[in-house]
Amino acid sequence: MLKQGSALDRYFKISERGSNYSREIRGGFATFFAMSYIVVLNPLILSGPDSSGATLGFPAVAAVTAFVAGILTILMGAWAKHPFAIATGLGVNAFVAVTVATNPGLTWPDVMGLVVLSGTTMLILVLTGFRTAVFRAVPDGLKTAIVVGIGLFIALIGLVNAGFVRRIPDAAGTTVPVGLGFDGRLLGWPTLVFVFGLILTIALLVRNIKGAILIGIVASTILSVILEFTLHIGPSFDGTNHNPQGWSLVAPTFTEWAAPDLSLIGKANPIGAFEHLGFVAATLLAFVILLSIFFDAMGTMVGLANEAGTVDKDGNIPNVDRVLQVDALGAIVGGGASVSSNQIYVESGAGIGEGARTGLASIVTGLLFLVAMFFTPLINLVPFEAVAPALVVVGFMMAAQVGKIDWTDWGIALPAFLTFTLMPFTYSIANGLGAGFISYVLIRMFQGRTREVHPLMWAVAGAFVVFFCIGPIEQALGMA
Repeated sequence: MLKQGSALDRYFKISERGSNYSREIRGGFATFFAMSYIVVLNPLILSGPDSSGATLGFPAVAAVTAFVAGILTILMGAWAKHPFAIATGLGVNAFVAVTVATNPGLTWPDVMGLVVLSGTTMLILVLTGFRTAVFRAVPDGLKTAIVVGIGLFIALIGLVNAGFVRRIPDAAGTTVPVGLGFDGRLLGWPTLVFVFGLILTIALLVRNIKGAILIGIVASTILSVILEFTLHIGPSFDGTNHNPQGWSLVAPTFTEWAAPDLSLIGKANPIGAFEHLGFVAATLLAFVILLSIFFDAMGTMVGLANEAGTVDKDGNIPNVDRVLQVDALGAIVGGGASVSSNQIYVESGAGIGEGARTGLASIVTGLLFLVAMFFTPLINLVPFEAVAPALVVVGFMMAAQVGKIDWTDWGIALPAFLTFTLMPFTYSIANGLGAGFISYVLIRMFQGRTREVHPLMWAVAGAFVVFFCIGPIEQALGMA
């Protein structure tokens, strides 16, 4: 029986962090539901053929995505003891897919080999203490801005995934990039599910009901299943036709059971890209992947740890080295398994919002991912619209920290503003970090206060300058 003061309690510091077993378990479930969509989305992103015409295969990518996420999330919980879940990183997987599609001669094993090399480099940087040193060199004001930016980013993901906010196609006369619903109107039963879930979750939270976020997800899922089975709404895109009133990705339906196909594990080729593209071009691609996974994870970790209240009075995160070690392994293992780099997920905030504070919640989430390999029908029952309210609410909780920024110091205020606005506006944590770091160094230089800038901040800002100039560099090398 699980008791306060037990060996398990002491190992995870559950009572010490103000949590309990029920909160950790609820948090683990909430995080899983919030990010389980990646098992369906990742195969769609990595579905294209390589230069040889070969594809990775939807069933295999789905199974390995769940398997790797499960193993790494359990490792994060057991080793680093934080409620951070890990899965294939959005952004990196899209970059990988585009790289395969636009570079003749590259195969899936070749580009996944680059991910492995980037992860190996990352692990070396962690073991040497460089990555931790960079984290500690970031001013407190920028760390707070990272929390706020990720909160806004999470909220935008929820609103877009729910169809409440939609991208407006480029067209003559278009004056705004996004708008309310479809043509300025809220349409479709899925949007109603989101609104229902958001109102229910907010009502439960303000009434201090335990399990508010998880209850909201479950209730919204039940409503989704009822609507789909009675009205046959279908997905917004079925591979051929667009249905603006359909479910954004996963239509809540049961699918046939199938044994997991793990054949993609071990297929990566770390030297293939160098053979086909040459040393300079392959190294440049690996550098872009490295920068993305380096800073995305750091920003996410800071935001989640602050929300969980596990940051000490000096701004340090307990076991930060272990967190970064597991994150680096995520790139190595994810690339080696052909599902792209795995990294800490911002959706872990759903579990933290539910009360999770320790690695026990991550173990619960990881076990659910392993179970998901065999029970994909359960994953397909939870549409984006059912979990989006949780992301919006958690985004609010994180963005509320904006008051901690010193708005009287322009050397912090302006970089902070750029950090938390560009994260959601560019759909990238790394872009927001880059803009914030570069502007911080420049403004301190303009102010004549360069002695306040840590040497590593100069190095990181320089690396981001290269990151933002990748396009011109590629053109100069004849790669674009």
